[in-house]
Amino acid sequence: MDDFAIVELYHRREQLAIAESDKKYGPLCRSIAQRLLGCREDAEECVNDTWYAAWDKMPPDRPQSLGAFLGRITRNLSISRWRRDHARKRYDGMELLLSELEDCVPAPGTVEEDLERQQLAGIVSAWLDGLEDQERRLFIRRYWYGDPVKELAAGRGEGANAIAQRLLRLRKGLRAFLESEGVSV
Repeated sequence: MDDFAIVELYHRREQLAIAESDKKYGPLCRSIAQRLLGCREDAEECVNDTWYAAWDKMPPDRPQSLGAFLGRITRNLSISRWRRDHARKRYDGMELLLSELEDCVPAPGTVEEDLERQQLAGIVSAWLDGLEDQERRLFIRRYWYGDPVKELAAGRGEGANAIAQRLLRLRKGLRAFLESEGVSV
């Protein structure tokens, strides 16, 4: 079933929408949640919460890309769950991803946080648009989907150290671009 038909099922409030979403996007959502949380049971709960959240958001939302819409919901739910579960503990999976990016992305916390976040998202999108396709995919696979460096390396037929170096150069490039756009890092 195509995305438009699935969205229509949500708008008609038909339970089949959830089953079709799970059939088409369940593996993607489970992969996102699993990589961020590291626990299959927690990941499954986040995916189930994704279907509930999608049910609440549609209508009125009509996402252009259902996969991206559901992936974003899953990612946000997984991050929230991770933060809740690890508020006082150190955790290797998500903390590593966040720590790699903290040197090139400013921390939130100002009064104008929402506006700044939107501006920052636009700047980062512009930076991503300026990358070669392979570099953009590498960055997104690592920092959006949370793919491990070893897995990225294996998929590209390169060594993990080479991928880690490319990611470092990309982060430095992002930082330089943000600073050139007037974002204090």
